Amino acid sequence: MTSTTEDLVIGLRAGNRAVLARAITLAENNAPGTGELLQQIAPSLGQALVVGFTGAPGAGKSTMVGAYVKELRQRGKSVGIIAVDPSSPLSGGAVLGDRIRMSEHASDPDVFVRSLASRGHLGGLSRSASHVIDVMDAFGKDVIVLETVGAGQSEVEVADIADVKIVVCAPGLGDDVQAIKAGILEIADILVVNKADNPLAERTARQLEARTTGAGSRKIPVLKTIAVEGEGLEALADAIETAHLLQDGDKKEKDRPRKLLKTATLEFLSSQLDAGSPALEALAGRLVRGEMSFEQAARDALALAAKEGK
Repeated sequence: MTSTTEDLVIGLRAGNRAVLARAITLAENNAPGTGELLQQIAPSLGQALVVGFTGAPGAGKSTMVGAYVKELRQRGKSVGIIAVDPSSPLSGGAVLGDRIRMSEHASDPDVFVRSLASRGHLGGLSRSASHVIDVMDAFGKDVIVLETVGAGQSEVEVADIADVKIVVCAPGLGDDVQAIKAGILEIADILVVNKADNPLAERTARQLEARTTGAGSRKIPVLKTIAVEGEGLEALADAIETAHLLQDGDKKEKDRPRKLLKTATLEFLSSQLDAGSPALEALAGRLVRGEMSFEQAARDALALAAKEGK
């Protein structure tokens, strides 16, 4: 272990916020030393509860996250917040600035907020989000809250990262509930109709309840909140704890390494393909000419990437 990595690991275990910020920057940018850092903190992982908030734009996710964090702090929990924002097309940086909208927590030493750029990743999550979660977990955060971009049904990727998934809905979904039945609602552990003071909220809640209690459907709690006033957040926090307790502990232990391996493999293969080696370019050419199937090309690309990445 290099001296730099050792300093980061020691600082994380000591609860040094400045070290946490540096370690997150390292992990976010996948800078040299990231792999070594993640390897060293691996034995400390799996302690934090990771809660993912997703849903369509305008549903009030950021306000709800802020209210949920306030409820967690009242319960004595330390919190890390990762807000995945759309990227600037020029700098690649986050442009919405959720840290501004969560400014009430800025002075709280037990809350750490970080905005990450999605960098065009269609799943709504930065590729490095899982690494940043690991760093916050190793730092000792009790709960890590992940808020996604809000780009629609493509955000199902949150299911691969969060322990408990919250899908936030705005009042007035109407017939759209059926239209998206195979989409984003399928990942939810809890459905929340925010802005419950809207006259359409009750109808939307009933539609969602009907949607999740049909033949063959698993029962998903449907809650109503007014996040801007903090109404319904205590019930939401209780429901999140219950959902987590009901999960199979053995399954979670097995799922985490599998998900981390999946993320690392995809990132490695993507970086090798982006590098555009002659061998991979030749493979792409064979694929275009119809000389091989996509499945065979994928297997060959993985083998080539592994060989060239040594």
